Amino acid sequence: MRCERIWRNARLATMAGPDARGGADGDALGIVEDGIVAMAGGRILYAGSAAEAPPFDAAETISCDGRWITPGLIDCHTHLVYAGSRATEFEQRLAGTSYEAIARAGGGIASTVTATRAASPEALRSASLARLDAMLADGVTTVEVKSGYGLTLESEARMLRVARSLAEERAVRISTTFLGAHAVPAEWRGDPDGFIDEIVERMLPAIAAEGLADAVDAFCEGIGFSPAQVERVFEAARRANLPVKLHAEQLSNLDGARLAARYGALSADHLEHADGAALRAMAEAGTVAVLLPGAFYFTRETQLPAVTAMREAGTAMAIATDCNPGTSPMVSLLLAMNMAATFFRLTVPECLIGVTRNAARALGLGDQVGTLEQGKACDLAIWDVEHPSELVYAIGGHPLHARIFGGHHAR
Repeated sequence: MRCERIWRNARLATMAGPDARGGADGDALGIVEDGIVAMAGGRILYAGSAAEAPPFDAAETISCDGRWITPGLIDCHTHLVYAGSRATEFEQRLAGTSYEAIARAGGGIASTVTATRAASPEALRSASLARLDAMLADGVTTVEVKSGYGLTLESEARMLRVARSLAEERAVRISTTFLGAHAVPAEWRGDPDGFIDEIVERMLPAIAAEGLADAVDAFCEGIGFSPAQVERVFEAARRANLPVKLHAEQLSNLDGARLAARYGALSADHLEHADGAALRAMAEAGTVAVLLPGAFYFTRETQLPAVTAMREAGTAMAIATDCNPGTSPMVSLLLAMNMAATFFRLTVPECLIGVTRNAARALGLGDQVGTLEQGKACDLAIWDVEHPSELVYAIGGHPLHARIFGGHHAR
């Protein structure tokens, strides 16, 4: 069988084994000790045991010298595109200044909105590329990027265009999400329903018409938007034929997760305050629970997400960095896995599947990426580790040997 490239002498963690909640770790991770991966046209032709592989006639053969290959990692929840820094506010909070006082002085999300609105596309792209490069160094090949720091049609569209342009600058798959319902901007203060009108009647239709978003998100919270307001956004997304996601139950339980499940959302994210009934509804709807341990750590939260209830309900769990300037200024998906294991007590298979197979599901890309299987994109991460558990165990370090995107070596 003719192919362009083969990676031999590898150990594979295909992530295509049984669910991480059952079976031995090796079964859950789909481990193949004598593995090869064959590629043609940017797609996987074969990933599995060398002893069981068909005969291949390859234009190029690469020996991995016993290294591990996983699917390229997927960061399925980020706010990567923004301008400015909130480091001074972080210092103020350490000194005892409350978040409310900082916000009243023009800080908080308002400061990021001000900086992002003022930034040129070139400045946004430059700042975002620096963060993206750090993600790619951790073996990431797919990144979701949300808007939400513009809060006007012009600035939200600019953020999404910049996000899309990142895939022209780097070998990476970018999935964009319109998060217009992130916060009430200053010009709509006191009239959140009026801002929702602006989103559903003007902003979202224009974003959809230009093809700038792959999904629509909202922040359902007491300091964000009510379930009734979110439902209006979801209805507008449905009219635009765009799938939905939701920031839900981070600070309180407004039953946003159940609302997300009712609309067949790709994911509900955060979920520290979600209850068992909502988690069961998510499992039935196929809505992925995206856990964001960086935000939990940075905001010094104490309410843990109900991971045991997620396991019992059969709710798929993913992990992401939540890269953003205010509550999770983190760009390392490997660190996010370590935090998920340490704080939330996820197992190694749950963590690794959470940044591959389940993360792909959370973006609606499960048929394209996330596992090493025939027909999927040949996005690989090749690691200098003795066992995949080291990717969850280590804090810091640079275990990535090579990153492959669409079958080609990428920086």
